[in-house]
Amino acid sequence: MATPLQPVRGTRDLIGEEFRRHHAVIEAARRVTALYGFEEWATPIFEDTRVFARSLGDTSDVVTKEMYSFEDRGGDSITLRPENTAGVCRALVSNGLTQSNLPRKVFYAGPMFRYERPQKGRYRQFHQIGAEVLGAAETLADAEVIAAGWDILVALGITDGVVLEINTLGDAESRDRYRAALVEHFTAHREALSHDSQVRLEKNPLRILDSKDEGDRRIVATAPTIEPHLTPAAATFFDGVLRHLDVLGVPTRKNPRIVRGLDYYSHTAFEFVTDRLGAQGTVMAGGRYDGLVEEMGGPPTPSVGWAAGIERLAMLLAASPAAPRPVAVIPVAEAPETAALALVKALRGAGIATEIAYKGNLKRRMERANKLHARAALILGESEVAEGVVQLRDLDAGTQESLPAAEAVRRLSA
Repeated sequence: MATPLQPVRGTRDLIGEEFRRHHAVIEAARRVTALYGFEEWATPIFEDTRVFARSLGDTSDVVTKEMYSFEDRGGDSITLRPENTAGVCRALVSNGLTQSNLPRKVFYAGPMFRYERPQKGRYRQFHQIGAEVLGAAETLADAEVIAAGWDILVALGITDGVVLEINTLGDAESRDRYRAALVEHFTAHREALSHDSQVRLEKNPLRILDSKDEGDRRIVATAPTIEPHLTPAAATFFDGVLRHLDVLGVPTRKNPRIVRGLDYYSHTAFEFVTDRLGAQGTVMAGGRYDGLVEEMGGPPTPSVGWAAGIERLAMLLAASPAAPRPVAVIPVAEAPETAALALVKALRGAGIATEIAYKGNLKRRMERANKLHARAALILGESEVAEGVVQLRDLDAGTQESLPAAEAVRRLSA
């Protein structure tokens, strides 16, 4: 016998309870974002590598270490998407939507791919939901997209221990001032920085604030924050977002260490974090990216959004969604299968999940019904078929009665 094949490291099968948790997250997000006026888009799982090299920056760990990139048979460099904001912005541009009906509110759900060490709630193929508001420069857009994320957490019943941590990246002038202050601080500690952070110091010092190296983290702890370097306009923008969130009932906490390193990010940066997942505490993160659509070849298009890991959200669910309980149709002995199939068709037409065993005597078919956790069984023998009735057995109460097939369908659909 050949050795059974296993899923590739960092991937997994979603079956049974795990799939139901996964599905529950997506469906809750669909319902909530629809209430906010979002439409769902689906972009390709792989893109031209330049889509992500432009959007993530050539000094990021994702681009330098984690992307699944390959050359296709035509010689083009292709990358499995490590995130989907860039793909949504590319889709806005390539479909000619940058000049019409803005802002666009976009929701998405699907798999992403990163080559990194698998850990709790994180896989090499993982899944995200996300929401983007494309073409809106106002503070209300930031507040609405964040509130939509919070309402998804509310709908899932997982807000206990979750808080929104929020920061501002300011406008271009604010970031220039802040970048200069960071360069001065990190240059004074250059020799103690990791090699990666020494490279970032030359190219993009804000990325040092994201470093996971323990030595870097100690230096980051004493680094200046952006707030003293904000222009009056940037400070006013941040205050406006916070006021809106207060009205919308989203609990917030300022965290000056939340940053985004690329120049097209501006103003709001945020993360929903929890103390229930250990060190991997971020369940949703996003911010404003006013220059990303322009990076994709489009016009300046102010935008804001977030992404959330479905696996982590699913882990926080208090209980697994129950599997639907079907009705079992059980033909006995020589009862015509045509009669049983007609009954199955009527039940499913009424919206009732229905199972029919393909073989076996009455005992075995009843055993299968119990294994499926069926709520009822409809038993048809020759006499029932001749009389146009069925035996309706309530598998919870253990009761059984004979009634017309149409009445059984009506009762089970009530």
